[in-house]
Amino acid sequence: MKGYTKPLVLILLVLLADQLVKTWVKTHMYLGQEFNIIGKWFIIHFTENNGMAFGMEFGGEFGKLALSLFRIAAVAGIGYGLHYLIQHKYHRGLILNVALIFSGALGNIIDSVFYGKIYNYESWFHGRVVDMFYFPIAEGHFPAWIPIWGGDEFVFFRPVFNLADAAISVGVILILIFQKNYFKEDVKDEVSINSEIVED
Repeated sequence: MKGYTKPLVLILLVLLADQLVKTWVKTHMYLGQEFNIIGKWFIIHFTENNGMAFGMEFGGEFGKLALSLFRIAAVAGIGYGLHYLIQHKYHRGLILNVALIFSGALGNIIDSVFYGKIYNYESWFHGRVVDMFYFPIAEGHFPAWIPIWGGDEFVFFRPVFNLADAAISVGVILILIFQKNYFKEDVKDEVSINSEIVED
């Protein structure tokens, strides 16, 4: 179990926090209800989606089932990758970030696989992912001269998301930022005839 403790603790903590928040929102709020946490730019807004992270859709009965099965296969792949990284003693930061991605993906799988049955609105693998965090930090309209979107309203940041989505995003962003540290190769000194010491 050496090397597994911290990643497993991180995974369990993210899963627990994610499911506690989702359960509270699901049992204490009605769909579409919202309330402000900090002014008008941090809002708890209860919404559900049938699709991917940040409310993106992959619709239809077959599409929903296919997405759930794809998620399970993806999480299995990430889990194997995490095991491989630990076994081969990769950078601790990389391992923990992959653990974040794994926990986020697993958290949303729980919704899509079980929530339909738990909350009695759909069959297995057809549940909806619960989202609640909304940060409309800036609102306005695109300038009229901008092609396609000119004059349209914009909101930044528009997507409503959950802790699982945030864990995935943080894990991916940190890997991109620190990839040179995570994947740097040890450069071995080459022995040449000009070296001060040449081994026989």
